[in-house]
Amino acid sequence: MKDLDLVIVGGCGHVGLPLALSLADCGYHVGVNDIDELKIEQVRSGHVPFRETGAEELLRKLLPTGRLELSCDAAMLSRTRTVILVIGTPIDEFMNPSVRIFDRVLDELTPHLQNGSLVILRSTVYPGTSETVERRLRAAGIEAHVAFCPERIAEGHALEELRTLPQLVGVTSDEAFARARVLFEKLGVASVIQTTPLEAELAKLLTNTWRYMKFAIANQFFQIVNRSGLDYNRVLNAIRQDYPRAADLPGPGFAAGPCLLKDTM
Repeated sequence: MKDLDLVIVGGCGHVGLPLALSLADCGYHVGVNDIDELKIEQVRSGHVPFRETGAEELLRKLLPTGRLELSCDAAMLSRTRTVILVIGTPIDEFMNPSVRIFDRVLDELTPHLQNGSLVILRSTVYPGTSETVERRLRAAGIEAHVAFCPERIAEGHALEELRTLPQLVGVTSDEAFARARVLFEKLGVASVIQTTPLEAELAKLLTNTWRYMKFAIANQFFQIVNRSGLDYNRVLNAIRQDYPRAADLPGPGFAAGPCLLKDTM
């Protein structure tokens, strides 16, 4: 069978599928691997299993080209030297990060990885995960480059933001950075920032924590003003109007979905 330029594991989700579509649209032969057979069949039939602006049209354009290959079989990883892991990283009942999913996925994927592969971690992870993954692969006899390249997209705007937002690339070698940079520059990303894996892991977590705090404090301000019997919109307008240092104060509303809340734990 023909080699694949890359395989995205967890490739039918909100993060993986827009990335797969974008890379295939750039000319890459992309493998989409997912354990959810229903989602694989949905995507194969031209349907995106969630809302994402422009994704379904792009999917239907790409399917006839043969540049998207979909499978539940992890053996497809043996046909590439670039693997992108987009795996959920939940917290347990005690609000601690759970590594069980990563452990299980690595156990399933390692037998199919080639020496010299570039393994990109795309999901938010707890600090030190990249080093742990590299160490586990080495213990299994696989010498691979591990890079942490966190997604930074807003759901619904992924296809646009994948091409326009700066991309962090946390690596321990210049070779790993060069290989990862090629992928993102092919997408059109103008700013690809090299860091260590730990720096990138912390940058992603602290970014989400900061955003969560901004939304939460906005709600706290609303409650304070509301208890005073005043119209918060008038107060907010007084804070922000023509005053650039307060322009980023959000209005009241939802403080977080599952990601921002989880990432502050």
